[in-house]
Amino acid sequence: MGNQWLEWARRIQAISQAGLTFSKDIYDIERYEELTEISAEILQAHTEVEIEKVKQLFSKEKGYQTPKIDVRAAVFKDSRILLVKEKKDQKWALPGGFCEVGLSPSENIKKEVEEESGFLVQPIKLLAVLDMNKHPHPPQLYHYYKLFIQCQIIGGAAETGIETNDVKFFSQQELPALSQARNTESQINMLFDHLLDPSMPVCLD
Repeated sequence: MGNQWLEWARRIQAISQAGLTFSKDIYDIERYEELTEISAEILQAHTEVEIEKVKQLFSKEKGYQTPKIDVRAAVFKDSRILLVKEKKDQKWALPGGFCEVGLSPSENIKKEVEEESGFLVQPIKLLAVLDMNKHPHPPQLYHYYKLFIQCQIIGGAAETGIETNDVKFFSQQELPALSQARNTESQINMLFDHLLDPSMPVCLD
């Protein structure tokens, strides 16, 4: 069954959250609250996140649930790609992170690249919109879409940030151990394909 149970749990959570948002009947609300409890138990079992932490995260979610957005920057220099070493797992990732409310995708990616790598960049092209569920990432509590945006350096210098402890450019043949929760080797190879063929269309799941 693979991660099918995890997908079902996320769907149950989405349905219960929508029900709690729109339902006025006290008995329906109790049923939706029970569904939230069940989905939290399943997600805890599949993600190894403590159940109280899962419940805490769910309690912050309001309204109709939709996928969350993660942005990742494809920054090239001399045919090498910019990666940052994540303090959390000591592995490498494209600069980026979850989108913040109030900022556009371009504003989010500029902010993330500067904070994590020290470089100032200008977004120039959307390369891919991918569904995290369709790629070999570790199981996650939420459903994410990932936007890969090509950027060019316009200033700054390599500098680590609060969440990173190294900044380097890598060729396609010398990729380091990657932070699989953030990006996969096939995704980075896709970005190199875009570099070699700028006429490639946006990759879309």
